[in-house]
Amino acid sequence: MKVPLLDLKEQYKSIKEEILKVTEKIFDSQYFILGPRVEALEKDIAGYCSSKHALGVSSGTDALLISLMAADMDAQQTVITTPYTFFATAGSIVRTGASPIFVDIDPDTYNMSPESLERVIASMTDKERASLKAVIPVHLYGQCADMDPILKIAKKYNLFVIEDAAQAIGAEYRGRRAGSMGDFGCFSFFPSKNLGAFGDGGMVITGSDELYDKLRVLRVHGSHPKYYHKLAGGNFRLDAIQAAIVSVKLKHLDKWTESRQENARKYRELFANSGIDDVIKLPVEKEDRHIYNQFVICVKDKRDDLRLFLNEVGVGTEIYYPIPMHLQECFLDLNYKKGDFPVAEHAALHTLALPIYPELSDDQLAYVVEKIAAFYKIKK
Repeated sequence: MKVPLLDLKEQYKSIKEEILKVTEKIFDSQYFILGPRVEALEKDIAGYCSSKHALGVSSGTDALLISLMAADMDAQQTVITTPYTFFATAGSIVRTGASPIFVDIDPDTYNMSPESLERVIASMTDKERASLKAVIPVHLYGQCADMDPILKIAKKYNLFVIEDAAQAIGAEYRGRRAGSMGDFGCFSFFPSKNLGAFGDGGMVITGSDELYDKLRVLRVHGSHPKYYHKLAGGNFRLDAIQAAIVSVKLKHLDKWTESRQENARKYRELFANSGIDDVIKLPVEKEDRHIYNQFVICVKDKRDDLRLFLNEVGVGTEIYYPIPMHLQECFLDLNYKKGDFPVAEHAALHTLALPIYPELSDDQLAYVVEKIAAFYKIKK
């Protein structure tokens, strides 16, 4: 049996007619950049995420970058985030000239640890705190970070909060939607996301009129009106085709999320009956609404051997993320070393993402667990 990590062809079959209809209209109109399709999506995403404003941009990475630019980040400043995330989180900080500061993660959710955040800031000198400008919590795998203490800490030290919600659209924390709790919320429409385009795309949400106006100007090279540049912005525009496709998918998103949550429930039941509970740690649901962009297990040992075995028997997996940011070659000048963030480093060596997409069959789910159980029983 084949169980791919993700099968977007199955999803496309269910919405093909809707997609072809809306894209044909765009081809006929020849209106490809920004415009009414993007504006319609922005309105829908703002409503879906319980935010006042939404701004379509060229990618999830650019959503982070333009938010940092709107916060006036520069080479004299620092931004705190976690080392256990996709490169774009830390990479966007560096691209503004600022420097990332890392804090460790929660061992259950893999999201930013508020205790580590407080401890790191408290240990700073007055000069170091004066240069600290923002914090970027990452809502990893579809579950929100513990935002109340993070927001409290950010307020105490007068920091911008930029939520990296690239994997968490629709996730909730104590009744609030991912992205709506900080100054900025950043989303990705990369095709593999729960809400994916047919190429790159992203969105920034904010409740601030002032920040929204600044984001709009920065999105088009900093010009307002056209050809008059008050700011040095970039080309962060979302194209109409991607906006239209995401708009179609947004109508199905809650249904797909429910299917992912049901698949997670079935995984839990199957693993409970597998006889390998002692070697597998399943995802911990700490917050209101986990949307399961990924279903990530943590294994005691032989993670890489397990992945190799699953690949041989037709089960797709992925490692998010094999090398934490503080150990990446491009960040060696930050002077972090192995052992600085033990929870993140442990996660990098012991976690594995399993297939969780909505169209999985019960037989496929059972096959995945059966093969994992077989591997560990053989290795005992």
